[in-house]
Amino acid sequence: MRRRVGFTLIELLVVIAIIAVLIALLLPAVQAAREAARRVQCVNNLKQMGIALHAYHDAVSAFPPGYIAASRFVDGETDVAPGWGWASMILPQLDQAPLYSSMNVYLPVQAPANTTAVQTRIAGYLCPSDQLPSSGTYAVTDGFGNAVATVAPSSYGACTGNDYADVALGFNYDGLGNGLFFRDSGVRVASITDGTSQTVMLGERAWAITEGTWVGAVAGGVVMRGPVNPCPGNANASYLAPCLVLLHCNMLNSNSDYDSGLDDASSLHPMGANILFADGSVHFLRSIQANAGVNPDGSTRYSPASLIYQSLGTRNGGEVVSANSY
Repeated sequence: MRRRVGFTLIELLVVIAIIAVLIALLLPAVQAAREAARRVQCVNNLKQMGIALHAYHDAVSAFPPGYIAASRFVDGETDVAPGWGWASMILPQLDQAPLYSSMNVYLPVQAPANTTAVQTRIAGYLCPSDQLPSSGTYAVTDGFGNAVATVAPSSYGACTGNDYADVALGFNYDGLGNGLFFRDSGVRVASITDGTSQTVMLGERAWAITEGTWVGAVAGGVVMRGPVNPCPGNANASYLAPCLVLLHCNMLNSNSDYDSGLDDASSLHPMGANILFADGSVHFLRSIQANAGVNPDGSTRYSPASLIYQSLGTRNGGEVVSANSY
């Protein structure tokens, strides 16, 4: 009798099990490598924006405004037109001069003449780890859910200051901030007395957490929480139009903020987010997901990490922050 040569069922199952184990061991390493590459690209995006912002400063002797408003401050909602933001102002410095030329900055962002420009998706304003709208654009709505404008998304926001500098209302309903970018701002490097290496310029703000845009503050529009926003509370949480392009330094990747962390930095990178400083350097800052509670007088009790982060958000607060503390 001739003996048949081949695999038994048990041997085949053992081979399949070994392959499955090897794949299970290899997959996290592959995913980690991909995320590392995405994080490097995100850092490069921020560095390019930093170079563009300084080139803009060299040209006009000031950084661009957080957003342009032609009228006096009233409510941070209906008074933000034309609304063009900092990211739209540096398009020529990012090799996007034709796009900038197609914009009519004397008209509001949502004017029909600007439809093509504001719907243009710019790769350098998008973090590769972010979960972005599949259509390439999304609708900015008013507080009742009615579409105000269709715009391209962004994964980054400009720093208006610490937690006391509300991104839309300012300090005393004036729209101003103690950071580098706010309503009609024009901050000069000479005004950054805290030092450019100790002052936040831009930060990640994932569209999947906060639905922001590079275009500007859309008059009458609000910013909505993104599809993977981890904060509890009202799923329809929103905030005023300047928050579409601005953030402040308080929490980072918040998972507990009552306002859904819409005005804070966020990212889909594990454990933190990339932050651009005014000297052009980019640092990966660890997540600050919650404050430390409430003081007896009702004020917020900040965590030590938040206090350091807030110090980095101001341009002239006089704080002394050690380089190894963040």
